Amino acid sequence: MSRKVVVPAALCCAALFASAPAMALCVDVPKANLRQGPGTQYEKSWEVYQYMPLRKIGQQGDWYQVEDVDGDKHWVFRKLLNENMRCAVVRVDKVNVRTGPGTGHATSSLGPVDKYYSFKVVDTRGDWVKVEDEVFENAWVARRLLWMP
Repeated sequence: MSRKVVVPAALCCAALFASAPAMALCVDVPKANLRQGPGTQYEKSWEVYQYMPLRKIGQQGDWYQVEDVDGDKHWVFRKLLNENMRCAVVRVDKVNVRTGPGTGHATSSLGPVDKYYSFKVVDTRGDWVKVEDEVFENAWVARRLLWMP
């Protein structure tokens, strides 16, 4: 009898943790703590800043399991995120940001910027992405240098 109870219970638990298709999310607060588990009692694994993009891969209550630009998995409280905004993060060591969509445009006063610098996506034009930082400065970055889940 206990075997029959355990199997359905295991299936229910698996269904609880099964994730819907991955969803792109953006950090929508100035600073957010990513954690090793679904709760504030878990150790902080990374502190990220506004506009950091994350890919939702699971959920437990009000906590989302997410994947970052490096493929690492964390947990974050859902109210710190926005699913209606598009964000990008620099995925290489350093990039020039430009005043227009192409290398023929001057470099922006915003950059160069380092890996993990995150932006809100404002527009795209071909292989270029118009981005905005937390103080509303705009610039353009080559799409291949960004991670946008």
